[in-house]
Amino acid sequence: MSVNHLNQVKTREEYKKIQDERNNSVEGPPAQKASKPKKAQKAEVANKRIRIRLVPIWLRIVLLVVFTGVSMVAGAAIGYGVLGNGKPGDVLKQSTWTHIIDLVEKK
Repeated sequence: MSVNHLNQVKTREEYKKIQDERNNSVEGPPAQKASKPKKAQKAEVANKRIRIRLVPIWLRIVLLVVFTGVSMVAGAAIGYGVLGNGKPGDVLKQSTWTHIIDLVEKK
């Protein structure tokens, strides 16, 4: 279901109300009315689900970037501090990274 961002419904009740108004105001051709009883049509409308996002997509992307950065820093601190027998706080110093790069580049 596509909803215009200006006319987006906030709750399921609003959506059901709008759908009921559309069904009551717009009558289909007689062949459609005879094929399904009115209760069945209302049951189908009531069973349709709309999706209301609790966390917007842009916020999900921002959170993904933040959590990725935090996990990279935490991983480097654990690797350098626990596995490398250094101080975990030294991971944030530039001198540590220049030393690591010098070790990697020199053969």
